[in-house]
Amino acid sequence: MNLIRRESTLPFFPRFETPFFREFEGMSDRLNKFLGTWTRPYEVTESLKVADWAPAVDIQETDKEYLLKLEIPEVKKEDVKVTFADNELTITGERKLEKEEKNKKFHRIERAYGTFLRTFTMPYDADETRIHAEFKDGLLLVKLPKLEKPRQKTVEVKVS
Repeated sequence: MNLIRRESTLPFFPRFETPFFREFEGMSDRLNKFLGTWTRPYEVTESLKVADWAPAVDIQETDKEYLLKLEIPEVKKEDVKVTFADNELTITGERKLEKEEKNKKFHRIERAYGTFLRTFTMPYDADETRIHAEFKDGLLLVKLPKLEKPRQKTVEVKVS
């Protein structure tokens, strides 16, 4: 008596743990993030850019300002740059990998090293002229005060 294994009659039946489905799920997540920005145009949004790693960030809003807190331990103050242009706040920097010494060997390296870049589209009531950034104990605090009188979002045009 012989045992015969029967395969699916479908020519291609991938399993959910294959790289195809992982990539498809990733594309679906990216599409949802992209389409989600159209439904929330006035919220703080982040654009995706390629970098070696991305530090964790908290964004808070009060009546007077927006506050961003980035965790960037083992990054020197000189290696961090904060810029604001075209209503986008960009924070870039680099965490350098310590040099391997002859008497030390690493069994595992899980922390990310290299350059990072975070870009946030800020609401129109952020006052770019009074931005303040402070770096202390691996925590970068960026304060963006709000304008006292928000910019006009609509302009009435008279038709002649």
